Amino acid sequence: MQSDLQLWKSPNMGDFCYNNSMRIISRKRLVEFWQIHPDAEHPLRAWYAEARKAKWRSPAEIKSIYKNASLLANNRVVFNIKGNDYRLIVVIEYRQDKIFIRFIGTHQEYDRIDATTI
Repeated sequence: MQSDLQLWKSPNMGDFCYNNSMRIISRKRLVEFWQIHPDAEHPLRAWYAEARKAKWRSPAEIKSIYKNASLLANNRVVFNIKGNDYRLIVVIEYRQDKIFIRFIGTHQEYDRIDATTI
């Protein structure tokens, strides 16, 4: 399994530095969801690959890429998956390069939760 951090030698500092990619906690939730909803697998894999490589530092950066994403309080972002058939809610810790998956579900399931507190 490939590490979320890639190590390289810094030419200026002489010691090791980390090339951080976003760490997504946890991919397992996405896999469990697409096992139940196979039509979500390709869009979720694509989102995961893009998010993992991202260097998001602000909600504005996300919005510039994902025009349909909803920005909520407490660093929550709602992504529309597969043409809005599914909703993905994450919490992003920008300074720590971490994305926490809080919810993945159908649009109907999303309508029954409070996206700002989940």
